[in-house]
Amino acid sequence: MASVRTAISLDELLLEEADALMREIKVSRSRLLAIALEELLRREQDRELLRRINEAYMDYPDPSEVAQRQGMRRLQRQLAEGEE
Repeated sequence: MASVRTAISLDELLLEEADALMREIKVSRSRLLAIALEELLRREQDRELLRRINEAYMDYPDPSEVAQRQGMRRLQRQLAEGEE
């Protein structure tokens, strides 16, 4: 993957904390920021996926679907009782 240079502005304290972590885990500042950004993007993707899953499961059947399901159950019961 090609790298692109960019310039960003950070709060001084945040940069000091980032530099301390960078030294602790032995990565470059660029790599540390890339790891943090990748993690943030992954979390957002997971959050969006969860939102879509929750939205799909909140879709309750409408009254016509409920009536159709009840009719199918009734027919299945009649068929099963007729086979006995």
